[in-house]
Amino acid sequence: MDGGSPRPPRRPEREGSYNCDIESMDGSVAGGGPPWRSQNGSAEALLRYDDGGAGDRGSTREPLLRKRTMNTTSQIAIVGANVCPIESLDYEVVENDLFKQDWRSRKKKQIFQYIVLKWSLVLLIGLLTGLVGFFNNLAVENIAGLKLLHTSRLMLKERYFKAFFVYGGCNLVLAASAAAICAYVAPAAAGSGIPEVKAYLNGVDAYSILAPSTLFVKIFGSILGVSAGFVLGKEGPMVHTGACIANLLGQGGSPGVAAAFRAPVGGVLFALEEAASWWRSALLWRTFFTTAVVAVVLRGLIEFCRSGKCGLFGQGGLIMFDLSSTIATYSTPDLIAIIVLGIIGGIFGGLFNFLLDKILRVYSIINERGAPFKILLTITISIVTSMCSYGLPWLAACTPCPADAVEQCPTISRSGNYKNFQCPQGYYNDLASLFFNTNDDAIRNLFSNGTANEFRMSSLFIFFTAIYCLGLVTYGVAVPSGLFIPVILAGATYGRIVGTLLGSISDLDPGLFALLGAASFLGGTMRMTVSVCVILLELTNDLPMLPLVMLVLLISKTIADNFNKGVYDQIVVMKGFPYMEAHAEPYMRHLVAGDVVSGPLITFSGVEKVGNIVHALRITGHNGFPVVDEPPITETPELVGLVTRSHLLVLLNSKNFMKGQVKTSGSFVLRRFGAFDFAKPGSGKGLKIEDLDFTDEEMDMYVDLHPITNTSPYTVVETMSLAKAAILFRELGLRHLLVVPKTPDRPPIVGILTRHDFMPEHIHSLFPNLNPHKYHSASMAG
Repeated sequence: MDGGSPRPPRRPEREGSYNCDIESMDGSVAGGGPPWRSQNGSAEALLRYDDGGAGDRGSTREPLLRKRTMNTTSQIAIVGANVCPIESLDYEVVENDLFKQDWRSRKKKQIFQYIVLKWSLVLLIGLLTGLVGFFNNLAVENIAGLKLLHTSRLMLKERYFKAFFVYGGCNLVLAASAAAICAYVAPAAAGSGIPEVKAYLNGVDAYSILAPSTLFVKIFGSILGVSAGFVLGKEGPMVHTGACIANLLGQGGSPGVAAAFRAPVGGVLFALEEAASWWRSALLWRTFFTTAVVAVVLRGLIEFCRSGKCGLFGQGGLIMFDLSSTIATYSTPDLIAIIVLGIIGGIFGGLFNFLLDKILRVYSIINERGAPFKILLTITISIVTSMCSYGLPWLAACTPCPADAVEQCPTISRSGNYKNFQCPQGYYNDLASLFFNTNDDAIRNLFSNGTANEFRMSSLFIFFTAIYCLGLVTYGVAVPSGLFIPVILAGATYGRIVGTLLGSISDLDPGLFALLGAASFLGGTMRMTVSVCVILLELTNDLPMLPLVMLVLLISKTIADNFNKGVYDQIVVMKGFPYMEAHAEPYMRHLVAGDVVSGPLITFSGVEKVGNIVHALRITGHNGFPVVDEPPITETPELVGLVTRSHLLVLLNSKNFMKGQVKTSGSFVLRRFGAFDFAKPGSGKGLKIEDLDFTDEEMDMYVDLHPITNTSPYTVVETMSLAKAAILFRELGLRHLLVVPKTPDRPPIVGILTRHDFMPEHIHSLFPNLNPHKYHSASMAG
């Protein structure tokens, strides 16, 4: 490709449109290619290039959940069950005349007020997230506790069929309610929300993923779903909930993990390792402060509930599954067992992600048929889950209560290691201790130390098979659902199995094997290492296990990476989010920036005719337009900078127009507007071109764009390698990257790169003979 080698022929851009039953987002960027002057172009040329409002033009980037018949040039993604256009986020500081004046005019008092406001918002985000996390736990413990308590009382009276109908009926009502509010109020609230948050922090803004309605459904849908006995967790939804709260209040941290797991340091590391695409020391400090606030709020509220004022709320503290009393001494045979666990976790994790991919594709076909089908699917999974939770414990034999049991045996209340179920007095059902409990209590039972003989091997195999399968089929229904808890449950179960099988050569407690099994499965599915390690250590208060947890995570991640991507990365791709990876693909080294821009390019003069601007805004969805000064304003064509759609709309709405094409000092703009007038509006509150009306006389007038033009946009020369441009684009968090010519005597701009120009689908559409896998294999071999 480089060095004079022939390049593959270009394939012409496809035309098409999209169909979406919800409001589309504004556009993202103007196209690249040969410069095209808006005042000299025709509506037909614009329409050929119009991307239907999705903004960033380019190739088809269709979600992979199922094959679709539509042919579109828009960037689309799965939002709920709808296929809708998306846009990019703009993090770049716009350095125009208005910005410079505002910065110069700021006084020390205003700067101090800004700092106080910023930290107040961070504090408020932590307080609200902590309160929501506590409310979620309180509601789940009380709702699920009442359900289990009533069912247990009926079973003590040997009214087993009635007990099942009460248990299954409660689950059914809770599941249907969760699915109904999710399907009808906020479809974007389904799932964990971590892939959406990850994409948002990468610069992708999909419709309604952080809307107030999504926050409402995320909170109450998660409570109902977990209380319904589904094999899912509230931890993933809490990450999304924290992001929604921060989005509504302003900038802030990512305190969701701290509220869900009560792991403040792990929450910071989770945001750093998994969620955020860009990081800086100031963000680290604010995030750490926010998670610390969450931890303090949770500790205070939990201490308040220890007196029994919170109904059936549990007695857990910040350490949810305390293993600190176990002495963790290990030898060479123990390390062999750890390596085996890591290999098993990598294989099971890769298989889990593969099967989940297939199941989500099937579910997408069902969910697209409408809300009633979403609810019906959720109800079906609820019935299957209730039948497994209530029916499978009947396969386990009753076990005599241990003579040295610390807890009451059998356990009559909602939690405990020794569930009575159908057994007589003095006996317990070990499988019911896992199934007939909340997920948190089941994990406590598996992590419990000094219980080497509590669970039969057959019961552990049954529970692992059921949890593994139910975790797969549950994720994807129209309910806010997290994957952390199902993965921890399954991993802890096979960890106990391995610990029991290798008990003759290992001195580690089965509870510690359960912890290491959970770590191995988390590493195999999530592909996270540092954050998962710290979260598990904060959960268990077992610092001596740090080396073993690190080892098992590294092994499982390494094994699983040979099969597929992490589960959240897979879902990001399946939903169609144009995610920018931290590294450039090897085949990008064989292309240059000028290869992937395509036209026609829409530019404005520094002093532009109002009608031309209105015309361009009405029939395109582009967000950014290059501004080029031409004679007689300058001697030769000169790139002034980039102006955004939102700034143009504010300027047009003021109707401060001129009769002639004369460059002004821009003083009227500086007097008429403040920097706040051009700030990003709240969701759905910005101006739209459809809201503005102009007379024929106004359409023939001119407006000076210089005061609102970003005069220092990021630019790259057209001969820069696409790989280098991609790294620059991601590391700087850009939305537009201007491509300028290498040689003189040419128009001052070649085109604009957006994130969609770096997507493999777009590059392949331009170069169909280019084989990305060839270069990937070559780089791996090298």
